[in-house]
Amino acid sequence: MTNERLQHAVESLKKTKVRMTPQRHAILEFLFETMTHPTADEIYKALEGKFPNMSVATVYNNLRVFKEAGIVKELTYGDSSSRFDSITNNHYHIICNDCGKIVDFHYPALDEVETLAEHVTNFEVKSHRMEIYGKCPQCRSEQNVVHS
Repeated sequence: MTNERLQHAVESLKKTKVRMTPQRHAILEFLFETMTHPTADEIYKALEGKFPNMSVATVYNNLRVFKEAGIVKELTYGDSSSRFDSITNNHYHIICNDCGKIVDFHYPALDEVETLAEHVTNFEVKSHRMEIYGKCPQCRSEQNVVHS
C-alpha cells in the first residue's frame, strides 16, 4: 500500500513538472514510510547520514513543493513546529500530551459536522479539523512503572 501511494505521489509530481531528485525522493519515501507525522528537522536528521550535503532548508523547500502538489498536509499545533502527514484524505488525530505522539484515526460520521455547521450558521464550510488529546499507552505504562 505504501509503495502504491508513494508511486502515485511521484507521478503527481511529474505531472506538475517537478524534477525527481534523489533527495526529493528520499524525503517523500521517509514521509510515506513513517506514521509519526515528522517535523522538517526530524526528516533532516533521519536523512542527513545518507545525504550529508542536504540542508534543513532543502527539506523545508521540498515539503512546501509537496504541500502545493497536494501530496502532503502540514499540521500546525500552537507554537510548536509544523508536522507533515502523507495521508491527505479526511482523518483525525489523537495527540499525547506527554510525548507529542500523533496517531491517525478515521471516523467518517464526523463529516456530517460540516453539513450541520453550514445549516446552523449559514457559513460555507471549506474544511474541518479535529484533534483529541490524551496520554498514549507508552506514556501511561511509563507512569505506572514510576509509581510502582
